[in-house]
Amino acid sequence: MPEPLLEVRNLKKYFPVIAGILRHQVGDIKAVDGISFTVYPQEVLGIVGESGSGKSTAARAVIRLIEPTAGEIYFEGKNFLALDQTALKLMRKNIQIVFQDPYASLNPRKTIGENIGEALLYHGFVKDRYEQETRVRTIMAQTGLREELIHRYPHEISGGQQQRVCIGRAIAMEPKLIVLDEALSALDVSVQAQILNLLLDLKQRLGLSYLFISHDLSVVRHIADRVSVMHHGVIVEAGLTEEVYNNPQAPYTRKLLASIPPSQPRRKS
Repeated sequence: MPEPLLEVRNLKKYFPVIAGILRHQVGDIKAVDGISFTVYPQEVLGIVGESGSGKSTAARAVIRLIEPTAGEIYFEGKNFLALDQTALKLMRKNIQIVFQDPYASLNPRKTIGENIGEALLYHGFVKDRYEQETRVRTIMAQTGLREELIHRYPHEISGGQQQRVCIGRAIAMEPKLIVLDEALSALDVSVQAQILNLLLDLKQRLGLSYLFISHDLSVVRHIADRVSVMHHGVIVEAGLTEEVYNNPQAPYTRKLLASIPPSQPRRKS
């Protein structure tokens, strides 16, 4: 077994409950309450659960978009929580995230080319605007975006194309891990399948690892090597995807799987 790319131990994220005239803390909302998991190189770990289970909060805490309340996070063996702002900025090139709403993730005042290429200059991946545009065109080809879209704005393209731009922006940094936070749920079913195939292709070609957050168990089964099931801020079951789906042990996992619509429902006579 290779060394873990990402290792999370006993991660917690509590949000304070403030009440009373003096506005003092009266309790905590335990959004994430002591979860542990690992992601290995070129692996897809799926985290599934219903809305409010804490999976998206966990994803944001893992990459320090929000600071965890407690726990340990190691990326390539380095203590991710011990990094100062300068070191964290350098590390962020290795960890990228794709959010649920692609339009809200893009700068509406910048073209598609600028949205993808802005970080290339910022992080020193390219030396000048010419090299930036050349690199952006290559990324657009990798993500299935037509070259003529480079000067369009986000509102001028479809939701599926917008998500391809977000994926392109993520892979531009040549990361080792991409967090996909409900990245397919805002898209039409037919477009979901196209984006899912794109993600699988990029994983194979670029040697990526994914932390795949979703409430759609069918999608997770298709893409994930292993799966962790979250409920009320804790992981209630984890294992190889097919083992969990074919032989679920936790009652909550069985309920989730029972809620999946049949692929070929019987027609009423």
